[in-house]
Amino acid sequence: MLQPQLDFQALPEGCIATVISLTSPPDACRLSLLSKVIRSAAESDAVWDKFIPPETQITILSHPNSLSSPNFKSKKDLFMTLCDNPVLINEGTMSFSLDKWSGKKCYMIASKGLRIAWGDTPWYWEWISLPDSRFEEVAELRGVGWFEIRGRIATRMLSPSTLYKAYLVYKFNGRPHGFEDHPTAVAVSARSYGFDYESPNLSEIVEGGDLKYTAFLARPEREVSEEARLPDERADGWLEMELGESLCEGDEDAELEMICCEINSSGKDGIIVQGIEVRPKRN
Repeated sequence: MLQPQLDFQALPEGCIATVISLTSPPDACRLSLLSKVIRSAAESDAVWDKFIPPETQITILSHPNSLSSPNFKSKKDLFMTLCDNPVLINEGTMSFSLDKWSGKKCYMIASKGLRIAWGDTPWYWEWISLPDSRFEEVAELRGVGWFEIRGRIATRMLSPSTLYKAYLVYKFNGRPHGFEDHPTAVAVSARSYGFDYESPNLSEIVEGGDLKYTAFLARPEREVSEEARLPDERADGWLEMELGESLCEGDEDAELEMICCEINSSGKDGIIVQGIEVRPKRN
């Protein structure tokens, strides 16, 4: 005997919305194409409010000069804006956005919020403004032998049960010098909250063999090994280098530390660093 089939469209709109809210933002957009009834539910605030992290309203939209709900026609409009227009937080040293495929949280730590060796010495690094940067200032390297950039972010700021990747976001002010011949070492690791950068310091980490020099920030002219990492060009015109990944469980009292360094060769110059971006790994 044939079982009667459920007509999804015959359900109350609230029930349809509840079901759709258990999917993902791309699924909600695809389902909205099926019929007017389903579109009404799929585009409702009840659905898109579920895709926006609950603390967003308090911790993100409350910042001065940030986005505010009354400026948006719907929760979907707010969600899409947070995907495409990162919000500056932490006095402009960090940006927040949402991943449009999952609704999970993304951050970029500005170069001002990173630990850059000799970054406060104008002879080595200069702080400049660029129209295509989301931050007020970026760091331009004038010349160093010891290239060290390290960043940190509390795991409690990230979406739980999520595998995150970290990327150095940068460009060159002309022909790079010292980066096309000598790869950098990159790493991402979870450390106890409030860790000390000097315990261990970078020399101890390098000498301990925990870092491998495999990341070419500038594409080399020679052939490189299969394990070598090369930069990718972003949609915004900047370059990015993957530093590593780490699983954020959501209940740990920890910070992610991100490292990009090269301390064994001669001088380097010409790189402009916007920051380090931390975003969910896409399947």
